[in-house]
Amino acid sequence: MPSICRPAASARFPPGRWPRPICPPRRPRRRRCCGTAPRRARRRARRRCAAPARRCRLDSVLLPAARERGAKVLHGARLASFTQDDDGVTALLDVREGPDGHTVRQTVRADYLVAADGARSGVRSALGIGTSGPGPLGGHNVSILFRADLGPYTHGRSFVACNITAPEAPGMLVTVDGEKEWIFHTPYDPDAGQAPEDFTPDRCRSLIRAAIGAPGLDTEVLSTLPWRPRGLLADRFHDGRVFLIGDAAHTIPPVGAFGLNTGIADAHNLAWKLAAVLRGQAGPALLDSYEAERHPVGALVLEQALLRLADPRLHWDQGPLAPAARAAAGALNAPVVHLGYRYDSAAVIDPQPDLPSPEDLAHNLDGTPGSRLPHLWLQRNGPSPGGSPGRISTLDLVRSRFTLLTGSCGAPWIPAAREAADRLGVDLHVYRIAPGAEVTDPEGRWPGIAGLAEDGALLVRPDQFVAWRAAALPDHPAEELIRILGRLLTSAPR
Repeated sequence: MPSICRPAASARFPPGRWPRPICPPRRPRRRRCCGTAPRRARRRARRRCAAPARRCRLDSVLLPAARERGAKVLHGARLASFTQDDDGVTALLDVREGPDGHTVRQTVRADYLVAADGARSGVRSALGIGTSGPGPLGGHNVSILFRADLGPYTHGRSFVACNITAPEAPGMLVTVDGEKEWIFHTPYDPDAGQAPEDFTPDRCRSLIRAAIGAPGLDTEVLSTLPWRPRGLLADRFHDGRVFLIGDAAHTIPPVGAFGLNTGIADAHNLAWKLAAVLRGQAGPALLDSYEAERHPVGALVLEQALLRLADPRLHWDQGPLAPAARAAAGALNAPVVHLGYRYDSAAVIDPQPDLPSPEDLAHNLDGTPGSRLPHLWLQRNGPSPGGSPGRISTLDLVRSRFTLLTGSCGAPWIPAAREAADRLGVDLHVYRIAPGAEVTDPEGRWPGIAGLAEDGALLVRPDQFVAWRAAALPDHPAEELIRILGRLLTSAPR
C-alpha cells in the first residue's frame, strides 16, 4: 500500500483531540428558517430546495440503471460472514424470501467486496479496522418523513431548513420537495426511557402538528428513522480485496451535506479502478490508489464538518468578513470542500496537492494534475458518434472513460490517442476543441483555462480528475501517451 498523505490541516486534530460542538444560544423564537427568500428569488430558491427530493428518490434512478447493466439487487439480504483469499471473496448472505419472510442462506463468490454498510460497519469490524474521531456528537434524533400541504403556513416562502423551538415539539423541519413532502427531525432521550419505538404514527402526527402550529393539519407519516450525528474516520479504507466506502469509511456530521457527497465520490473513485482491473486493462496496484486518494479527503471533510459544527457561521455566513473568519479557523469555503481538493497518488502524474485558494473553487480547478477537470460550456457541432448537437460541458465529454482534450493546434494528438488506445486496449477518446472541430468553445477560454498551449493536451481519468497535463505537444505524442497510460494503469511509483 502506498503511504498516506494527510492534509496538513488535519494535524491540528490528532486522534482523541477532535473539536467538540459549541451550540450558540438561540433566540427565543418559535421558528427560524434558513434560506428564506424574497419574492423575486423564490423561483431560484425552489430549485435549490429541490435538492433533498433528488436524494430521497435516488434509488428509483440508480436501481434500474444498475439492473440494466447486469447487477443483481437483493432486498432483505444480510451479510452473515465473509472470507477472502488471494483470488477473491466468499460471502454468506441470509436472504428473506417468500410471503412468510423465511431466510435462505446464499453463497456469493466475487473478485472484490465493497463495504457500504454504514457507520456501524460490520465489515470494518470483522477486518479489525479501527477508527479515529470524536464519535457520537450531540443527542439522539428521529427523522419523520411525512406528506402534508404546508402552503397555508409557509405563505409562499421557500427555505431549506427551519428550526422549531416549540417546547412540545422541538426540532428542525427540512424541505423535500418544497410543497408536499417534508422531514421533521426531533430529539429523544434514552436516559429518560424514550426510544425510537415510541414514535408511532399517531405520536408523529401530533408532533408535526405541534411543530407547525396547526392542530388540524392533515398529515401522512411515511416513515421514521432514528439517528445520531457522529464523527469517525476509518484507519484504513482497504484490506486485501475489501474496500470501505461511504459511512463505513467516514461518518461525517450533517453540516454542509459533506457526508453524502464524499460517499458518492468514494464510489466514483473506486468504480473505474475496479472496472479497469476486472477488464484486464490495469494491474491490481491501481486499486491501492483508492485509499491513497480518498483517505486524505475523508480526513479533510471530517475536519471541516467539525469546525462548522463548533461554529455554524463558518458555513452559513457569506458576508464580506466570512473569508477572514474561515481563514482564522482553518476552514475552507464549502465549494472547495466539495469539489476543490486534489489527489496525490501513483494514479496521477506529477500531482500538485497544495490548493492555490481556500476560497475560490474556480481558482483551484486550473487543469493541474490531481484536480478536477474544470467545467466549461462548449458547443458540439453536427451529428457525431459521441452525441447530438448542442451545448455540452467539458465534464460531459468524459463519460466515464479516459479522455484526451486538446486545442486548435493539437491535431497530432488524435492519431496518437488512437494508437495508444489500440496498443493498450483502453477506451480512450480524444477531442480537439477548436473552431470548425466537432467541439468548439464559443467563449474562447479553452485551452488557457486548463493551463495549456494550443497544442497541449489534458488526459482526464474516468472520474473526471486530471491524470496528466502536457503543456505543449511533445516530439512523439503517441509514445508519450503509451508511456503515461502504462504508468497510470500499473500505478508504478513515481
